[in-house]
Amino acid sequence: MSKTPKKKEPLTIEQKITRRTLLSLGTLIALDVIGIGIWKVLRKESYKDGVQKTLRKGLDVNERIFSTTFSEGRKAKEYSIAEAAKNVRVNGHVGLDKQNEDWTLQVMRTQGEPLSITLDQLKALPKTEVIFDFKCIEGWSQVSHWGGVRFSDFVKAFDLTAGSAMNYVGLQTPDKQYYVGIDMPSAMQEQTILAYEVNGAPLPPEHGYPLRLIIPVKYGIKHLKRIGTIFFSNDKPADYWAERGYDYFSGL
Repeated sequence: MSKTPKKKEPLTIEQKITRRTLLSLGTLIALDVIGIGIWKVLRKESYKDGVQKTLRKGLDVNERIFSTTFSEGRKAKEYSIAEAAKNVRVNGHVGLDKQNEDWTLQVMRTQGEPLSITLDQLKALPKTEVIFDFKCIEGWSQVSHWGGVRFSDFVKAFDLTAGSAMNYVGLQTPDKQYYVGIDMPSAMQEQTILAYEVNGAPLPPEHGYPLRLIIPVKYGIKHLKRIGTIFFSNDKPADYWAERGYDYFSGL
């Protein structure tokens, strides 16, 4: 006669806890080994634009995802003047050392001679005010109030539509020490302005006098202060923080 299989005794609570603890510990050790292995590989890997090639590929994938989901009609939340900070925080000083009393904005056109545009010419255009939550990559944010000319209005006023048909716009400080590249859809978004005022007064030097970029759909690293040159390109312009390992798109 065949013997009836003996039923397994159910695990006690202590045995279940021990099994789960060993499983968790084994998983943790395996993940640590994998992580150390990846770290060793990345340490030996060559760099591209400030970070290891593998990490840059990850940032590029992130950029493609966010850029395809971006909509020019999506606006950053706006606030009332009463909610704006009276003492506006400064996010960085790179490119602000050189003062130039004879400042003019240099715009490199796709055809023809460069344009030299004065602050008075910009102020003659329709004024746009933006009050939004300025977000810095350092982890802080602050509601702030800016005034200037909408970038899309600037493009139309100075017949720069050929340039705006390209993929990117590049901006540099007069001393070329700070520079950013902006994807054109974000630049043409209606809240993006060339700002010459903060809290209704002219920009102080630490905030980029006489002209800076305010682009609410981007982190603060893209809000170039003291704009000296603007140009257009189908290829990505150089970008200060992207060269130091940050995301080129830097979208919110």
